[in-house]
Amino acid sequence: MGKTMNLYNLGKIPWEESQLIYHALGYMGQEALSLVSPASPYVCIGYNQDAEQEVDLKYCEENNIPVFRREVGGGAVYLDGNQLFYQVILRMDNPAVTKNKGLFYKKMLQPVIAVYRHIGIEAQYKPINDVIVETRKISGTGAAEIGDCVVFVGNLIVDFDYKTMSRVLRVPDEKFRDKVHKTLRDNLSTIRREIGNEKASHWDETTLNTLLAKEFEKVLGPLSASDRDTALDQKMDDLRARMINDAWLFQKGKKWTKGRDIKIRQGTNLRHKVHKAPGGLIRADIEIIEGRMGRVSLSGDFFCYPAKAIDWLESGLNGIRFHDVETFLDSFYKEKRIETPGITIKDWLTVLSD
Repeated sequence: MGKTMNLYNLGKIPWEESQLIYHALGYMGQEALSLVSPASPYVCIGYNQDAEQEVDLKYCEENNIPVFRREVGGGAVYLDGNQLFYQVILRMDNPAVTKNKGLFYKKMLQPVIAVYRHIGIEAQYKPINDVIVETRKISGTGAAEIGDCVVFVGNLIVDFDYKTMSRVLRVPDEKFRDKVHKTLRDNLSTIRREIGNEKASHWDETTLNTLLAKEFEKVLGPLSASDRDTALDQKMDDLRARMINDAWLFQKGKKWTKGRDIKIRQGTNLRHKVHKAPGGLIRADIEIIEGRMGRVSLSGDFFCYPAKAIDWLESGLNGIRFHDVETFLDSFYKEKRIETPGITIKDWLTVLSD
């Protein structure tokens, strides 16, 4: 890795350019580190997602929030100028590119962890691609093959708009939206939350990007400060014509046919499932933490006796692993002498299984 790579430390740029630049560099086969931040907010969905299913498009249109489909996987995210993006573009034959994804992510996230620690945040690597503080995620990352390159992208989160993030997502109901908002706050942190506004004010965008470049140089080798040239601008314009349009945004993605599942961080998801049993409709909102159920909310139009049975059931499911749910339900029905006409354990498992 003795060859000098370009460093595009561009700061605030138009929102679409913050995405187009790393796509363009990948298709050009040009190795680089790009440090950018969007000048205005937008929503970005993963390559395999279905825009109409994932995003409240009407809300975004009414509030002038653009929506973009990237060529990197992962979930829908709300992005704005309080997130500083690092984008590493490496050719496939670069020794830093390994077939072991875990090793690749761990290596590429060391500069990010080093910057967080430098400013007083005890960040750690969590497999496979998270940076966390205790149990809270503090950097979103992803990687994809674009052209003849591997592109690794992520962010330093200075601050985060939890309310808007929970609002731009399409959800089954407002109760579930509230759960998304709360779970996001519990599981996603920021520089300002960790060290306070006063200390955070000492680490502005320019300083943080300078630290990022210095740390990435330890992994990538020499970096040469560069400006965008005509060839890069032309490639970005070419991609703009292909990617900033409805045909690209609304191409069919993966659909959830049995409910809604939102990834909050590695190991933490929110899931919504609905099942129509002979005895009535069952709805389940489940927080999933490291393979166990967290908070569970059950509702519907079924009959249950005694009335407190659902409260007992929600409480009893908290902390249970999915493969133990059937055993728990069997014991629960026998010990509590529960009556749910037209709803069997099999019906419950339809909404409570992994």
